[in-house]
Amino acid sequence: MSDAAPSDPIEPSVRRFLEAPGRFAVVATLDPDGSVHQAVAWYLLRGGTLVLNSREGRQWPRNLRRDPRVSVAVEDGYRWVTLRGTVEVVDDQARAQADIAEMARRYHADDPAQAEAQVREFRQQQRVTFELTPARVAASLEG
Repeated sequence: MSDAAPSDPIEPSVRRFLEAPGRFAVVATLDPDGSVHQAVAWYLLRGGTLVLNSREGRQWPRNLRRDPRVSVAVEDGYRWVTLRGTVEVVDDQARAQADIAEMARRYHADDPAQAEAQVREFRQQQRVTFELTPARVAASLEG
């Protein structure tokens, strides 16, 4: 297990793990009653920031608007990374649409037609982006 320094929140081995294709984030937020809500989401790594995006109206974005604390886990069998901190909300629709389009192309890199079909579908939705610059990163990358 390793904790990255705050000035460099994502060390190279963790970055390689997070940038590998096919991995999903489990986003943990707090419901209004204090219980934990989890959702599976696409993500991007942009510099030292983990970028998440959602359609408006879902529970986890509502939770993050009310309380920006979040814990995100990404796993691959026994190898995993967790990132914790608070998110910045990006309500700019053009930016949110660009982010989800980039995610669709990343997650459907093997099927560009499917990616573009999803991008067209997302354009019909109100989207929001959340940026997490982690305060804490923990990882177990052996195994």
